[in-house]
This record gives sequence, C-alpha cells and structure tokens, in this order.
Amino acid sequence: MRTVGVEEELLLVDPDTGEPKALSAAVLARAAQDDRCGGVFEKELYNQMLEFNTHPQSDMADLSAEIVRCRREAARHAGNLGCTVAALATSPLPVSPSVTRGDRYQWMAEQYGIAEQQQLVLGCHVHVAVESDEEGVAVLDRIRPWLSVLAALSANSPFWQGRDTRYDSYRSRVWQRWPSAGPTEVFGSPERYHRRVADMVASGVILDEAMAYFDARLSQQYPTVEVRVADVCLHAGTAVLIATLARGLVETAARDWRAGREPVDHSVSLLRLAAWRAARSGLGDELLHPATMHRLPAETVVRALLEHVGDALTDSGDLERAEAGCSRLLDGGTGARIQRELLARKGSLREVVTECARHTQA
Repeated sequence: MRTVGVEEELLLVDPDTGEPKALSAAVLARAAQDDRCGGVFEKELYNQMLEFNTHPQSDMADLSAEIVRCRREAARHAGNLGCTVAALATSPLPVSPSVTRGDRYQWMAEQYGIAEQQQLVLGCHVHVAVESDEEGVAVLDRIRPWLSVLAALSANSPFWQGRDTRYDSYRSRVWQRWPSAGPTEVFGSPERYHRRVADMVASGVILDEAMAYFDARLSQQYPTVEVRVADVCLHAGTAVLIATLARGLVETAARDWRAGREPVDHSVSLLRLAAWRAARSGLGDELLHPATMHRLPAETVVRALLEHVGDALTDSGDLERAEAGCSRLLDGGTGARIQRELLARKGSLREVVTECARHTQA
C-alpha cells in the first residue's frame, strides 16, 4: 500500500474581523513549545500563512484523523495569540502580505517584484510514495491529463482583494505567475526530468530545484510524487478525498507503465486550457475530459476519473469513500460554492471568513 502525506497551508485571521494576521512566527514559537502533532508546523512565504505536513499514512482514516488534529492544533496555537486559522486558498478580504524573513524569500522578493508581492495563496500538496525515480517519472507522464479534475474538486478561492473573481479557483491563476509553474511535457525518463530541472536552475530564473513549481513533480526530500494542483480545501474530508484520488492516480499510472501502456501525449497548451477551465468554474459547469480534451459536464468528467482509478481504489479499499466524497461535492458544492453561498446569506466577506474558520476545524 502506497503511503500518502499531505501539506496544507492555512490562513491566519482575526476571529472577529476576518482580516489576515501576520503572526506566523509567534504561532510557530508557541507550537515549538507545545506541539502535540509532532513538529509538523512550518513557516511559509508570508507571515499570514501557517503550513503543516502530515506524517506518511497508508490508511485514509488515519490520514483524516491527522489532518483534523493538526487543523485543531493550529487553531489552538493561533487562539493563544488572538487569531485563528481558516482553510481558504485566497483571502476574501483585502490584504497587503508581509514576506517572511530569510535569504530565500528575500531573493524571491527581489527577483519577482510585484508578482511575489501578490502570491498570498494557499494550497494543498499530496505526496504519494513511489519505488524509484523511474517509476516516479513514469507516473508524472501518465497523470498529467487528470490533474485538472483534482483542481476542480478542490476549488476554494473565489474571492480576491474584496471582490468576486468569477473564478472558483483564482489561487491557481495567481500561482501561474511563477515562471516555472504549470503542466509539463512528457519526460520519458528520469534523466530527461532531472536534466530539465537542472537547465531551469542554470538559467538563473529560479533559485534551485525546489522552485520547479510543476503541477506534479518528484519530491526532493521524500521518495514521492508530489501533486501540487489543489487549493487548500475548506473541509478536511475534501483534502482526504484529493489525497485518495491522487494515490489512485499514482497507482493506476504505475500499473499502466508496468504493463507497457504509453502515456497520453496531450500538449502543454491543451493541459493549460484544461487547468483554466477547471479554475474558472470548478464543478459548476463543464470540464475538459482528460482523454479527449472535449468539454463535457463536470459530473461526467468526475465519474470518468473514478472509473479510471477504480481498480486501484478497489484494491486499497477506498472506492466507496472516494465515490461518496465526489458525490458530496457534486451535490453540495466545493469550497468556492460554499463561500459564495455564505456571502449571499451573511452579506459580508468578514462573515464568510469567520464562518469558514469554523468549517476548517469541523
């Protein structure tokens, strides 16, 4: 059974006003003194963000429990400082983010200018274990067309600087401002993958391998494929669903590779269109079908994903959980839909943030 780990980025906010608070250093100091989750919290690019990394888990129930526990611990540490955490992929309220201290982040601020100043976006990254770089690159080549469906399922960022963007995942559009972000071509071998990353670093446009912000990549730290397309999800259950489907995609791709089945060679241009379509309307309209790149109802495409990974999910015992999770999102809506419904009901973005902080810890 492949292990799975999740990285989540949470927004630090005032529990009353909903405004982002630049308190990550103080929250991390609190966590270091009393961390019941085992040293999982880390700093991020901005002082308004807090990240945690789960331990590798093979059972999705254990992963779910850890995500819930870490979210609640993050809220507890933040609460000691008069703030809380919200699993929002962008801040609905206007914010001027402050960059965390450190040579790396200062280099980024100098190199990328205003693009770096406008990157207060929060994602969910899923690490799935692979046996080798060879298997990992074979997986990367075969999961490319399906990543936009994960992005649609996780959509949780409709608001930006106090306005409705008309996107369900505006985070993903902001993220594309990094020069190394987005889908990749078929690599074909570990040698070609590593050569491509080395050439990017040698260009001087990115600082190091960690800044190869591909939609999915080989992890530098762990023997994993890292899937990076998802918004941070409003509910812990949605994060577990994304992790479940990501593991299913990795296992399915590895089986296809071992069976000698070639990857679908869609162009990067088409993959960008699929990603844009997913970001624009999430599950609320049509998506591009990963096999044909033709527009079909979102529900049809989600069902196609479940069918694609069905054997892998059955073997891991996750099929029923994944089907229920997808049905819940198709019926009840993604985080983006919930945020818009909250605004219609509550009448203010402040109330949206404070209510979403409660959803985060549920």
